[in-house]
Amino acid sequence: MAKLYFHYSTMNAGKSTLLLQASYNYNERGMQTYLLTANFDDRSGTGRIGSRIGIAAEADTYTQTDDLHAKIAARLEQGPCACVLIDEAQWMTRDQVWQLARAVDDLGVPVMCYGLRVDFQGQLFPGSAALLALADEMREVRTICHCGRKATMVIRVDESGKAVTHGAQIEVGGNDRYVSLCRRHWREETGDRG
Repeated sequence: MAKLYFHYSTMNAGKSTLLLQASYNYNERGMQTYLLTANFDDRSGTGRIGSRIGIAAEADTYTQTDDLHAKIAARLEQGPCACVLIDEAQWMTRDQVWQLARAVDDLGVPVMCYGLRVDFQGQLFPGSAALLALADEMREVRTICHCGRKATMVIRVDESGKAVTHGAQIEVGGNDRYVSLCRRHWREETGDRG
């Protein structure tokens, strides 16, 4: 039975690595996968999912106005597809997550989403909020803060390494812009001492 999965974490937990590993495992057994990522995430190149450890794969892209059910249905018309894997799932809209749920239910294809749970201000991303509400199964991908505790938050930093507390929710970046922290250290860095 097909399900909608949500694998979530902070930055640098290895979500893209897990996605690429899952795709590789399907492919190694002769099964095709359909990889999707946001069209504006070009850190590994447009239409490419890459991991910090150096592995990457080509992917189709989506915009925030695309109908993901229609994209998946079109892919299935081209031939068998064992699983749909979506990177940076936090950037989807609520409607797009519903489109994925319909693809799972109506087209019978498993959909595995990988993304951040919260932004640099500690707020849920729209795609993540919808996935937390609709996913059949969820898994936290863990990483650690510099203190050794589990990192559950992320800060955005400026060029001098200082925490940024205002700005657009979506800003593509890597280790140069984001740092994963435990809640205590996130609060210290953002000036929120409660």
